[in-house]
Amino acid sequence: MPQPRHATLATVALILGGIAIGTTEFVTMGLLPEIAAGVSVDIPAAGHTISAYAAGVVIGAPLLAVLGATWPRKALLIGLMAAFTVGNVLSALAPTYETLAAARFVAGLPHGAFFGVAALVAVDLAERGQAGRAVGRVMLGIPIANILGVPGATWLGQNLGWRSAYWLVAVIGIATVSLVAYAVPHLARDHTKTVRNELSALTSLQVWLTLGVGAVGFGGMFAMYSYIAPTITDVTGLSSSAVPVFLLVFGVSGFVGNLVAGRMGDWSVIRSVVIGMGGLGIGLALFALVAPYAVPAVVVLALISVLASVLVINLQLRLMQVAGPAQTLAAASNHAALNLANALGAWVGGVVIGAGYGYTAPSWVGVGLAALGLLILAASLLVHRRDHPDRVTFRPVGPPASPSRPPVRRRRARRPRRRPTRGACAPPDAPAP
Repeated sequence: MPQPRHATLATVALILGGIAIGTTEFVTMGLLPEIAAGVSVDIPAAGHTISAYAAGVVIGAPLLAVLGATWPRKALLIGLMAAFTVGNVLSALAPTYETLAAARFVAGLPHGAFFGVAALVAVDLAERGQAGRAVGRVMLGIPIANILGVPGATWLGQNLGWRSAYWLVAVIGIATVSLVAYAVPHLARDHTKTVRNELSALTSLQVWLTLGVGAVGFGGMFAMYSYIAPTITDVTGLSSSAVPVFLLVFGVSGFVGNLVAGRMGDWSVIRSVVIGMGGLGIGLALFALVAPYAVPAVVVLALISVLASVLVINLQLRLMQVAGPAQTLAAASNHAALNLANALGAWVGGVVIGAGYGYTAPSWVGVGLAALGLLILAASLLVHRRDHPDRVTFRPVGPPASPSRPPVRRRRARRPRRRPTRGACAPPDAPAP
């Protein structure tokens, strides 16, 4: 186990990588007009670069997790962040729309695998019983990116040209590679990890059900959030200047949610998933009802952000519970499922808006997707009870107890034997004490 100072630096390195990934994932949305003008296409075509990045995440997460299964985790983290940095350098240098789309695809490939491996490393470094909090800390990179990275990179792109935003992300990527190389301890390679073992996750019904919970249920949040800007202006009746305020509240609430989610995961992963998914559905219904009123709308949006973080972190932990030997693939695939949720939610939300149901309709669609997610989760629990009829609890997430500190067996203290003394109760031939 590393010293606490090095464990803290290692966590900072993993968070920094998350900030870089979160910034590059969302900054493109804020710079679409500049990017479209820069590569001579219209805004809808420029939006396809966002889809190219998401496609890279969906394909790269399982592929790189399997190919890197036999690598030491520190080396794998460095390689993934180096590839991510190269993808962003290529994005900054892309001369045409086609090369930009290809570069965004390359930048998205390491996304899911990095977060998956980072979660496993965080658990390896955590104290016994604190795996949930460790994973929650590592995932702080995304909300920090939404609070600082995305606004900063957007401002930079608007004032110094859109390419500067990707250069900024590349610099953060280089800093992450350096800090990971310095601070993350060498974790001995597990020789039981093989490509075949990782692929075994694809045969696990529980893994597929858990991925389905994220891909379908979490799509409800994206159905609402994808259209948050026109909802604020057209339904709430505020000016466009209020949109950044709502987004800032969403980001700060996500930061708080990550911290809460980790502690909830250490309490109970499966209960936390139920609370996150059920609460998300209720929150989306409330948002649809209070969207015309500014203060209730921003309060409910903050609640949705907290519950979304609780759901994401505990889905990550749940996959680590049910994956067996396929830890790397399962942990990385969570992010592929979440990007599918992004695509599903945005698409279905656009369909109901296009049908004329208004900007609150995506929130009601989100309620339905959250309910479907709960049904998939219920199926997962039924499968677990079928496979483990004598055990209804789920094993905790975390590293095994250290072999250098074996559990102490408590023995009932023996009562000392009283030696007889010379006297009326002692036999006549008893020796003197």
